[in-house]
Amino acid sequence: IGDWEADTVIGKGHKGVLVTLADRVSKKTLIAHVPSKHAEVVTAASIKLLLPEKEQLHTITFDNGKEFAYHAQIKKALGADNYFAHPYHSWERGLNENYNGLIRQYLPKGMEFDKVTDEEIILIQNKLNNRPRKLLGYKTPNEVYDAMCLVASLSGVARATEIREP
Repeated sequence: IGDWEADTVIGKGHKGVLVTLADRVSKKTLIAHVPSKHAEVVTAASIKLLLPEKEQLHTITFDNGKEFAYHAQIKKALGADNYFAHPYHSWERGLNENYNGLIRQYLPKGMEFDKVTDEEIILIQNKLNNRPRKLLGYKTPNEVYDAMCLVASLSGVARATEIREP
């Protein structure tokens, strides 16, 4: 866990934007509803979404959109290494692109996002993260992510104990 893909989903007429982040291993997704695609807004939302995951965060792979122009601020705030997909190679962030398609099941193309509430976004995020996946052995992304975080924290405790013992 800890290797994330980042993207945005734009509402009709650029009315509202979703910032989407997906963990490559657990398939957990994080979604924020923002008013515009401006880099400052997307940067703030990305940091806010990933800050609780900072301890497990290693990398973030972005597309080449202007909305990720302040990637250095994200790196500074979160300590993650930043990478960029090659232009016109959306398959390099295939998980995130797939999730954007799943989000469209709830918010179809042609819909303006400015009327969507934060509560609706949280509901969509929870539905996606609690949907069992064949790829995960019919576990949910939340189950896999939580289990992997627990293992990581326990192995960190074990390492610290090993270092202290003579």
